[in-house]
Formats: sequence, structure tokens, C-alpha cells
Amino acid sequence: MFHVEHLNLNYISTMFNEVYDVIVVGAGHAGSEAAAAAANMGSKTLLVTMNLQNIAQMSCNPAMGGIAKGQIVREIDALGGYSGIVSDTSAIQFKMLNKSKGPAMWSPRVQSDRMRFAEDWRMLLEGTPNLDFYQDMVSSLIVENQKVTGVKTSLGISIKAKSVVLTNGTFLNGLIHIGNKNFGGGRAGERAATGITEQLVTLGFESGRMKTGTPPRVDGRSLDYSKMVEQPGDSKPEKFSYLDTTKALEKQRSCFMTYTSLKVHELLRGGFDRSPMFNGRIKSVGPRYCPSIEDKINRFADKDKHQLFIEPEGWNTCEVYVNGFSTSLPEDVQFEALRSVVGFEGVKFFRPGYAIEYDYFPPTQLMHTLETKLISGLYFAGQINGTTGYEEAASQGLMAGINASLKVQEREAFTLQRDEAYIGVLIDDLITKGTEEPYRMFTSRAEYRTLLRQDNADKRLTPKGYGLGLASEKRLKRMEQKHEAAEKFVSFFQNQSVKPDVINPILELKKSTPVKQSGKLFKVFARPNIEMEDVRKVSSVEDYIKEHNLDREIIEQTEIQVKYAGYIAKERSNADKLSRLEYVKIPKGFDYSQIKSMSFEAREKLKNIQPTSVSQASRISGVSPNDISVLLVYMGR
Repeated sequence: MFHVEHLNLNYISTMFNEVYDVIVVGAGHAGSEAAAAAANMGSKTLLVTMNLQNIAQMSCNPAMGGIAKGQIVREIDALGGYSGIVSDTSAIQFKMLNKSKGPAMWSPRVQSDRMRFAEDWRMLLEGTPNLDFYQDMVSSLIVENQKVTGVKTSLGISIKAKSVVLTNGTFLNGLIHIGNKNFGGGRAGERAATGITEQLVTLGFESGRMKTGTPPRVDGRSLDYSKMVEQPGDSKPEKFSYLDTTKALEKQRSCFMTYTSLKVHELLRGGFDRSPMFNGRIKSVGPRYCPSIEDKINRFADKDKHQLFIEPEGWNTCEVYVNGFSTSLPEDVQFEALRSVVGFEGVKFFRPGYAIEYDYFPPTQLMHTLETKLISGLYFAGQINGTTGYEEAASQGLMAGINASLKVQEREAFTLQRDEAYIGVLIDDLITKGTEEPYRMFTSRAEYRTLLRQDNADKRLTPKGYGLGLASEKRLKRMEQKHEAAEKFVSFFQNQSVKPDVINPILELKKSTPVKQSGKLFKVFARPNIEMEDVRKVSSVEDYIKEHNLDREIIEQTEIQVKYAGYIAKERSNADKLSRLEYVKIPKGFDYSQIKSMSFEAREKLKNIQPTSVSQASRISGVSPNDISVLLVYMGR
């Protein structure tokens, strides 16, 4: 007689009798993009996660984009990823940040419906060919001869693969802190993942610990919004995806702003003796640019108040995210302090804020493809690399999924340079400089940000996405038509003359110096204080727009090309000069110890990071221009 247990084991052993091209571990933002990319490129892909109900969960704030992050989302979309599409379909508010500054600083951001965001992601993934799903915890990797060949789950199931992408987020030995209480978990209500860190360390990897935190979620019905400052979305909202399948919002939900006070600060300080940040329980480093409320009032003791942004979690839910109040203080302290915030006098909690510590692996152990140097076919993406933020994670997942698929298909690896994308800046920063605190992208990190604008990500990256098999031909043609139309409109301004009696009344209204003779409209339009709405008062301009049926994107692209032509050309020239060093390749396994005239620090850093080009070597902290000169001489350059 057969036992039931025997039958079950027999069944399990035949569940995974094939070898997957790519296994993605974890289904957060990085894992979702990685799985989608690999599957869409034709690789047989398996997405393994501890809870299939939490695919693409927004663990922290219900928003996508922001300063530099919005550029990343548009780059993901331009390459053929899904984050931009889902951000559009689940948006409840849109804002273009930094609109008062130059276009290099413009950054799109949406408030998202948290539940719809996760649902839309899941539906897209379920509709993706070549993609399978399995719910279980991956407890170890199968490694043979320094090459990954699969994974083993907590149920003891071995699944074979040609490559594996780890996107474990905050789950690796995650430890949640609320006051003096702490417990294992990768996110509120979910257990931590164990086993992988310990195995990777035995394989020679270096690991570390990082911290992040999240604010309380509260009941919006208990708040008095009349005491707060309303923060509506843009009057003419835009969107993330370059595709015409998503639409800009026709209605929006507002956020609100209020402030802490000295009384709130005093109440918070009253709990410092029970704060894991100050009593030594938390030893790891948190995000510098998203500090907890207790860290803010401790570091900025001279400030009487701090802003709090009250963000709805969706179209219909009453749950609210208190942005700016990230904390790990005891729940009673959190509650009492928030009750003293204007508009929060009757607040009711859904759940308190908490901090979480988790394992990460210093990213200098990776190559530009995000493949590990130690184990062939193994890729890391997201917070496992020391980053923070959905957008940073998603972009890494996309790149890891692309490269895992390319490796299996024996195609050339895909990387992006610093002058091609914010994604290129992000990955180069990580693998070249490493990070000892959660890494967040800013426009200031990109030396070529005038080239890396949110409006031209399609022109920069869609041809590359098409070449990879991710971006469709329809997407490519749409991009080409848009930019061809913009170039023709620029040519119109370059060739169109305008008489003084036509343009001077417009210039006088803008308090701009009148012209004395006829001249090209391009020259007038290039003036800093003259905008598209001004030159559209010239009848020939408005006639051209109507005749060619130009939309907002084309008109905006034209204005940027006219007004910033000089800046763009100069930055392109600088990028081209510096990129020449990218083509000076350093042989694999190069012996730096033989270059005695190079500083000891430089030799150690170069030996550890093993840069692939002289350009990458020049960006390593501790490697001086003199060290690079010595290296070039030694290489016969």
C-alpha cells in the first residue's frame, strides 16, 4: 500500500523536471522587472516568492518617481519594462517636480493606488509568455564549479536553472524594530528569509547590514484636513509611459501638508531612551536622505517644525501614509506625538511605524551586468546591492533580467554608460564606488544630466530596447515619428524670419529687448525669458502647429532643443571626450602589483574592484589622476 506522503513527494519531484533559463528570487520591484524582462526576451523563467499575494508590493510610500527617480522610471519604460505602464494605470495624482528649473531637473512623480499597483503588476506578469510562478522560500543556491545551477527551497525542492537573479529586498535575515521590541521579518506581517546570506559568505562573498524605516499608517477618517494645506496634482497632468496605451489622469486625489511642532518634538524625545536607534539595538546605517523623525529632531535640534505630507493610499481606501514621520519609536510614543500634530488630534492608527535591518552585499562584488564576480550566472538586483527606493530596484532588476537572459542565449552583454542613462550612473556608482549607506539616486550624481532628461529617455534607449527584443516595433516607430516631428519644428524656427513689428509687441510684454530688424525666430525663441506660449502668438508658429497636428510632447521637445541647444551640445562634447577612456580596456586579471610607481591605495582598490576600462578605474575612490596616468603609460597609451 502506498502512503500519502510518498505520493506527495513523488508529485513534488516531477513539478520541476525542466531546467529554467532564469530563476528570479523575490517578486518586489526588482524581481518583477527581472522576471518580465527575461521572459519577454524568450527565456523560460520562474519567479519564486514567499507570498504570491504580495507581488510588486509598495512596502513604503504609495508613490513612484520623484527627483531623478522619475527619470529612471521613464528609462525603464523606454527600454520596454513595465514600471512606467503600471505607474500610469494605478496613479491617483501626477506632478512634474522642479518645473521652475531647467528641463534637466524636471522629474515626474505619481501618487499610486497601492492595491491597484500590485494588482496591475500581477496581471501583466501573468499575461507574460514564458513566465512561471511558485510560492516558497528559497533557502539556498545550487552551485557547481563556481557556477550557479539552480535553487533549493525551504520545502527541500531543488529547481535547476542556467542563471539565478537574487532580488531579496529587506528579507535576508530581516529584523523589525518597534521600540524595545524586535522580531524577525522582511516586512510587516511577513517572515524573514534565511539561509542565503550564510551560504554566500561561505562561498567567499562579503556581506553587511543596512537599515530602513517606514512611518505609521493611519485612518484618514480620523484626520481634520481643513487644518492642513491641500497639495493638488498638476492642472494638466502628464504620464510616465511613452506608449499611447496609457492615459493621463482626468481626475486626481489631493495630498495634504501639515507640520510637527516643538511639543511634538518633546513628546518624541521622551521616548528616546526606548528608541532602538539611540539605545544601541540598531547598529546598521540607515538612508541619509530619508531619515527617521527621531533622527531629524536630534540632528536638526534648531528646527521648530518639520513638514509632513499626508498621502492617500488609493482611490477608495481611507488608509493614509504619513510621509516624513518614519520612526522606530515605541508605538505609544508614536501615537501621542502624532496626536499633537495639527489635524491629527483624533488620529487612529492602522499600524505603527517600524525600522528594519537586513543583509546586503557590497556591490563592488558585481560586474556592470550585475552578475557576481565569484559565481557565474548569479545576479544581484535591488536592496541586496545596498540601494533604497522602488525605482532604483526596478532598474537593477530590469538590467539583471536582461543580462541573465542574454548570457543564457549566448548573446553579448548589455550595459549602459553614464552619458546614456541614469541607470548607467546608478550601476556604475554601485560597482565602482560601492556604498556603505542605502544608495539613493539624485540628479546631482549624474554629470551629464542635461543629456539624461526625462523627456528624451525614449530617444536614448528605445532603439536599444528594440534591439534586445523588449521594446516593440510600434514603440520604436512612435519614438522616431515624435523626434522627427520635433526636429522639423526646430528647423522651422531656424528658417522662419520674423519682422520687428510682429515680434516686438511680444518682447515688450516680456520686458525683453526689442529687435531692430528682421531675424530668425530661433534666435528670439532662444532668449531665456521667452517661452513657447510667447512665440505661439506669432501666427506662422500657431499655423504650423495646427497644420502638423503637433501634440504636447513634440512641442515641449522642440522648446527644449531650441532653448538649451548650446548646453546640450557642450555636454555632449564633454561626454564624448571622456568616453574615449571607456574604450581603453583593462585585461581581465591584470596584475596591478607590478606597477610600483602607482600608489599602494590605488593598487589595492584596483585589485579589489577589477575595473574593465581605464574610465571606470578613474572613478574609483582613492585612485588619483596621477595613478591613471601611470596606468596609461604602463599600458602603452
